[in-house]
Amino acid sequence: MEAKAPMREADRSARISKEKDMSIRPLTPNDVQEFLKQLSIAIELDQIFVDSLPKERFSKSYDDSMWRTWRHDHRIFLEKLLSTADTIQPSMLSQLSEIAAAYEPNLVGSVLLEHFAEVVGGCSGEDFNAAERFFGWLIEEMIEKHKSSVRHEDARVAISKWLPIGDPLRIAQDPECAYGQARDPLAEQRP
Repeated sequence: MEAKAPMREADRSARISKEKDMSIRPLTPNDVQEFLKQLSIAIELDQIFVDSLPKERFSKSYDDSMWRTWRHDHRIFLEKLLSTADTIQPSMLSQLSEIAAAYEPNLVGSVLLEHFAEVVGGCSGEDFNAAERFFGWLIEEMIEKHKSSVRHEDARVAISKWLPIGDPLRIAQDPECAYGQARDPLAEQRP
């Protein structure tokens, strides 16, 4: 009987990487719906937080009406995506899972916010009101323009980190606002 040759380190690393790739469970339509619902709730809570702040916290150039409308319009768009999330094809959910598992959540969140801004702000000439189309756009952008960090995190965990619960649209970071950011109450609880 012939003895097996020891596995080279490069072969072992490739096998482990392949095993990790195979362990990525695809997101489901329910996972996407939950993400969209949680994002909409976070935007609503952000508005409640901002409404509770004293006027002295805001710069003189802060335009309450504009930012209130911005949050409202994002929530309307999220409702449109939510209504079609159950039609996302399994192959796209698999691709979205790979993006979630392989890219830094802050990077995906930044790209996601840019896409939301283009659609909600009326700058996109395309119709992205269907979840499959919108997330397809995100997948395409991530693959074409960004490098994967090969993280292999669970996709469900990763999408929960794409945007913070406090100030999910990053409005507080706008120099016009300067009112300070709400604390993310779930940050400590996330894996």
